[in-house]
Amino acid sequence: MILGVAGGIAAYKACELLRLLTESGHDVRVVPTAAALRFVGAPTFAALSGHPVHDDVWADVHEVPHVRLGRRADLVVVAPATADILAKAAHGLADDLLTNTLLTVTGPVVFAPAMHTEMWENAATAANVATLRARGHVVIEPAVGRLTGADTGKGRLPSPAEIFAVVKRVLARGAAAPDLAGRHVVVTAGGTREPLDPVRYLGNRSSGKQGYAFARAAVARGARVTLIAANTSLDDPAGAAIVRVETTAELREATLKAAADADVVVMAAAPADFRPASYAPQKIKKADDGLAPVIELALNPDIAAEIGAGKRPGQLLVAFAAETNDAVENGRGKLFRKRADLIVVNEVGAGKAFGTAENAATVLGADGSTAELPLQDKESLADAVLDLVVERL
Repeated sequence: MILGVAGGIAAYKACELLRLLTESGHDVRVVPTAAALRFVGAPTFAALSGHPVHDDVWADVHEVPHVRLGRRADLVVVAPATADILAKAAHGLADDLLTNTLLTVTGPVVFAPAMHTEMWENAATAANVATLRARGHVVIEPAVGRLTGADTGKGRLPSPAEIFAVVKRVLARGAAAPDLAGRHVVVTAGGTREPLDPVRYLGNRSSGKQGYAFARAAVARGARVTLIAANTSLDDPAGAAIVRVETTAELREATLKAAADADVVVMAAAPADFRPASYAPQKIKKADDGLAPVIELALNPDIAAEIGAGKRPGQLLVAFAAETNDAVENGRGKLFRKRADLIVVNEVGAGKAFGTAENAATVLGADGSTAELPLQDKESLADAVLDLVVERL
């Protein structure tokens, strides 16, 4: 594997990404630009990778390094990818070892951009990114946050751990093309909370892990991803635009807005079916008579059913059914009530689905199909479901 490092202030984060790659068993060659070496010295990259580090084509010239590295690499990840390196890659310029290697690589390429917001939003950068994506490369959307100096905005390098997660998904797919490139995928995740009083709420045990896994998998397949997160404590997936919500009403509003131009909507969140009929502005106290208060509940809207009823031609809806009994039978009923194209049915409860690293599911299709997905990590299960989605797009 090759880790390309371009000359941005975020180059120091490449050291953490390198550590994650090598500790997971990958043999990594670091190929920095000359500008990158002004931020992080070659000895640091050499020590962490176990390989010598060069930035030009004149070192070890008898081995023709720019050709050898590209041919042997099973993946190239460029992090950070500056506006300059994106432009050179898009236009086939080759004035150093990294840009030469990018012209000879035969495996997948992942770019993790980092730059100031104005540079990312510039028409030239947008055109270069579109060109690279059209060629089958994965260009991760940058994160929103603190940039250099006092500036804040879109352009921050995602966390190394989340870039690593995308790299793992791309590697798992091998030579497969990013088959969701040009598509907008909306994913909901987590569990909603319905306030009862200033300190209490009705909620559920959903951690958001499965929804986040869908977001990561969709990013690795080239999609533009909007992740609507309800009360999660997970790190933001690299490349996804994050919308945070708390209640089912907020989840509904955000999902309907994002779904307006979505190709795929994955409803992996666990919205509360009920909410308190009234909100107590002050904490509900214990009564002197020792009796518990009676809480009246009201029904929440069925967001998936609303999206299913208003689907555009060609738009796909993936619903979820978290069941404790008669899972497949109940899931089949929900499939048709919600007018979903696919429904992911899984059993939940103690040690099952919620909060775990693994999941198993039965995926039912509106076309009468059934796919059994055995217990596996949630990222792999998300990829398996997205395979079914791509077949229907």
